[in-house]
Amino acid sequence: MNEMAQTGSGNLFYIIITVGTMLVSKWVGSMLQRRFTEYSMRSIPMSGAEVAEKMLRDNGISDVQVISTPGQLTDHYNPLKKTVNLSEVVFHERNVAAAAVAAHECGHAVQHARAYGALKMRSALVPIVNLSSKFMNWVLLAGLFMAASGNTTVLFIGVILFATTTLFSVITLPVEFDASRRALAWLDQSHSLAGLDHDKAKNALFWAAMTYTVAAIASIGQLLYYVMRLLAARR
Repeated sequence: MNEMAQTGSGNLFYIIITVGTMLVSKWVGSMLQRRFTEYSMRSIPMSGAEVAEKMLRDNGISDVQVISTPGQLTDHYNPLKKTVNLSEVVFHERNVAAAAVAAHECGHAVQHARAYGALKMRSALVPIVNLSSKFMNWVLLAGLFMAASGNTTVLFIGVILFATTTLFSVITLPVEFDASRRALAWLDQSHSLAGLDHDKAKNALFWAAMTYTVAAIASIGQLLYYVMRLLAARR
C-alpha cells in the first residue's frame, strides 16, 4: 500500500511538472515571438549578416564564415565547420531582432575561439546525448515495467541516460547566457545599436534564453520523477 501511495504521488508530481512546464514554455514562446515580431519592425543600417561579420572581425576571428541557412529559428553556430549559420530572415534583414540573433550566434564563435569551458563541456557531451536520446525513452519504459516485478537494473540504466540529457540542458544555460552577454557587450562597445535599440536587443535575448531555462527545469523535474520511481522500486 505504501509503495502504491508513493507511485501515485510520483505520478502526480510528474503530471504537475509536465503540464506546468508545458504551459510556461508556451507562454515564454509566445512572448519571444511577440518581442521578435515587434523588434523586427525597428530598422537599423546593417543586416544580420553584416552585424555578424563585423563582430567576428572586431574579435579577431577570421576563420569563421557567416552563411545563410533555410528555415526559421535555424540560427546556430557550428564549431566543427566554423560557420555562423543565420536563417534567411536574420541573414538579410536590417532590424534589431536580426542584429540580436546574429550577435548572439557570434557570441558562440567567440566562446569557441576563447576556449570557453562550458562550451567545451557541452560539445563533448553531444555524441553521448545523441546516443542517449535514441534509446532513453524505450529503456525507461521497459525499466518501469520491469521494476514492477522487482528488477530495477534497466530503470537504473534509463535514469543514467536521462541524467546525461538533463546535464546537457543545464550546461546549455551558462553557454547561452554567456553568448548573449558577449553579444550585448559588443553591440554596446561597437555602437552598432542606439541606447533604446540596445535595450530591445537585450529583452529579445532574455526571452530567447528563457526557452532554454524552461527546458532545463522540465528536464530536472522529469529526472527527479524517474529517480523517485527507482528509489521506490528498490525499497
